[in-house]
Amino acid sequence: MVFSAWMLGAVAAGAGEWSGYVSVEGRFFPHEPIYSGQEDHNGSIAARPEYRHDWEDGSSFTFIPFARLDSADSERTHADIRELNYLYREDIWFFRLGIGKVFWGATEFVHLVDIINQTDLVEHIDGEDKLGQPMLQFGISPNWGHVEVFIMPFFRERTFPGRDGRLRDRRIVDVDDPVYESSSEDRNIDLAVRYSNTIGSADFGVYLFRGTDRDPLLAPPSRIDPADTDDSRLIPFYQQINQFGADLQVVTGNWLWKWEAYFRSGYLQDYCATVGGFEYTFFDVAASGHDVGILSEYAHNDREDGGLTLFQNDLFVGARWTPNDAAGTQLLTGFAQDLEQSENLLTIESSRRCGANWRLSLEVWLFLNSTPGSVLHSLRHDDFARLELSYYF
Repeated sequence: MVFSAWMLGAVAAGAGEWSGYVSVEGRFFPHEPIYSGQEDHNGSIAARPEYRHDWEDGSSFTFIPFARLDSADSERTHADIRELNYLYREDIWFFRLGIGKVFWGATEFVHLVDIINQTDLVEHIDGEDKLGQPMLQFGISPNWGHVEVFIMPFFRERTFPGRDGRLRDRRIVDVDDPVYESSSEDRNIDLAVRYSNTIGSADFGVYLFRGTDRDPLLAPPSRIDPADTDDSRLIPFYQQINQFGADLQVVTGNWLWKWEAYFRSGYLQDYCATVGGFEYTFFDVAASGHDVGILSEYAHNDREDGGLTLFQNDLFVGARWTPNDAAGTQLLTGFAQDLEQSENLLTIESSRRCGANWRLSLEVWLFLNSTPGSVLHSLRHDDFARLELSYYF
C-alpha cells in the first residue's frame, strides 16, 4: 500500500508525459444467439491512458489503467491496471517493481509460451489482451546473454463472458467461486526465470515457470462437490504447474522462421505443446511500394485434461498486406484448419489511421465448421464483425 501510494503520488506530481487512447466499439453478430440471455449485438466505450516519466539515470515510472463499459455483458464492463511500476536501471542490470506486462513468443497465430500475464478473455477471444501482473522483475545482461527473474506474489484470475455475453460456452463460468490446488489460493508465490540471447540472425529464449497455471481447468460443480448438481455453470480450477518453454525466431533473407514449445507437468496430466512455421515477405511488389507476406504455422497440443485448448492439431495459413502508406494501413487474414476434425475458422484484421489522431479498425471472425463437443462448437453461431474507432492523444 505504501509503494502504491508513492507511485500514484508521482503521477499527481505531473512530471511526465500523458498519452493513450479512447475508443468506441461495436460488435455485430449476424446469427441469433444459441444460449438463453445472450444479446444480439453489443456496443462499448473504452479508455487506456498512459503516463510515463523517465529520469536521467535511466529509471522510469509507468502507469497504464484500462476500463471498458459494455452495453450487453456486465462481465465485459470492467477496469484493470495494466501497468503501474517503477524501473531502476544500471549499466547491465535492472529491477522493476509493481504491476507489469511481459510478452514472450515468436509465432503469429498461437502464443504458447507467453505465461507471465493472465488473459483478459472478455476483451477478445484471441487471448492477446492481458491483465496486469503484480511482480518483482530482475534482469541482467552480461555479454553472454540476458537473464530475467520474476517473483509474482499475487495471482490474477482469468476473465470470462457473463450470461448476457456472446462468445461463450452454454454453461457460464462461475468466476466468483474458483478452486485452487494451492492452499495459498491466489496468494501463492509464482516464480519464473528466463534466458534469452541473439546469435547471428537467431533470437531465442528458454524459461522455467513454477506456480499457478494461467489456463484454468473447467469442470461442472459436481466434480468439486458431488452434492452440487447445477449443470448450468462451470467452476475454474487453477492447478500448480511446472513449465519449461522455449521460443526461436530466425531471419534468412525474405524468410522469417518461428517456433515455440513447452512441456508442462501439473495436477492431472503432463503434456507437450508446440507451434512453428514461417513468414515469407515479397517486398515492393511490382514496384508499388506494397509488401505482401505469406504465413503458415502448425500447432500441436496433446492436452486432454479439460483445459481451454482451441488448437490441438491445426494448420494455419494467412497473408499480410502492408502498403506502407502515410495512413499506416494494415491487413492480415488467417485461416485455421483442424487436421483431425471438420473444423475451421477464418479471421480478417485491418486498420488505418484517419488524420493525425484517429484510427479505424475492422475485424471479422467466421466459425465456418465445428464438431459437436468441441470448444469451437459452442461458438458456431457467434460469427462477428468488430468495428472500432479510436482517438489517440
